[in-house]
Amino acid sequence: MRRLLALTCAAVALAAAPGCGDHDAEKPRSPQALPRDFIGIVADHALAAPPRERRRILRRLHAAGVRLIRQTFDWSLVERAPGRYELAALDAYVSAAAAARIEVLPILFNPPPFRSSAPRRGAGRATYPPERPASLGRFAATLARRYGRRGSLWRARPRLPRVPIRAWQVWNEPNLPIYWGGDPDPPAYARLLAAADHALKAVDPHAEVVSAGLAQSRLGMPFEQFVRELYEAGATDSLDTFALHPYAADAGAALRAVERTRELLDELDDDAPIWVTELGWASGGPGSPFTVGERGQAARIRSVLTDLVQRRRELGLRGVVYFNWRDAPPYPGGQNFFGLHTGLLRRDGTPKPALRSFSAAVRERASNPN
Repeated sequence: MRRLLALTCAAVALAAAPGCGDHDAEKPRSPQALPRDFIGIVADHALAAPPRERRRILRRLHAAGVRLIRQTFDWSLVERAPGRYELAALDAYVSAAAAARIEVLPILFNPPPFRSSAPRRGAGRATYPPERPASLGRFAATLARRYGRRGSLWRARPRLPRVPIRAWQVWNEPNLPIYWGGDPDPPAYARLLAAADHALKAVDPHAEVVSAGLAQSRLGMPFEQFVRELYEAGATDSLDTFALHPYAADAGAALRAVERTRELLDELDDDAPIWVTELGWASGGPGSPFTVGERGQAARIRSVLTDLVQRRRELGLRGVVYFNWRDAPPYPGGQNFFGLHTGLLRRDGTPKPALRSFSAAVRERASNPN
């Protein structure tokens, strides 16, 4: 099997220093031809949008060249009681994406309270892993049986374009205390990956298992330390693709982060494809190394996407996902930070210059698939 790893947006905001197709095909190994889903995007608001608004968002994404959306599938909103999975909202979302001929890369995250390892008192705001990794495996298998290659959704809706979920990302930033119950634990995360891999492969032997994003932050376990301990714990047997979120001050620094990751994987004797599942720059908002103005954002997006496409074989790239489609207000109880201003669209839906750069890169990908 192949493996994955990542550095993501919310954590990079805490970084100590800047710079930090064929739907039934086999999963990728060393990428050769450029797949239709090579350039994707995060568009979280599409899941919560009313049906008509969601269809409009997806049509606009498709018109911009998007063929893949990375989306959190919040476990706590699906398993509402032990063993009772409420799938209506995900049915509607996956169906709408399929109708727009857009694939979904789900992130399996956030257990319901009755599955969580969180203490009854003193848990704070941290997200805790499940008490038993096998419970996440059952959640993953339930989704794969519904939305995977042979999923029941496609049989129940035969007129719907068949765009099954083929890749599954397991958790988010487990090297940060905020996302691992206050105490990052690479062997424990390796056990969670193994449970997800076992369950998903039992449903779909060709499912692509993608690891959680890892962040480089002074508030978490250092990236390289976590990776090495993760591999020592046997994660190479549970991962197919290694994901990276190389937030950096400019496109050159982002590319160097991908290069360093390839070198680390080679040192660990892992030829897994790398999937950049999050990357972006803010056009405004609070000052940060990643806040570069609208013109700077547009230039960096064009440069980094061009570089990653051109060097995809050398670096073994699976693809790249931009964060984010549209700017957003602060989360309830949260603070303003650069990641809320990385959108290709402003909060009112009007396009920034970045949208033109993104779409131009997608068109170049489509016109030069090899």
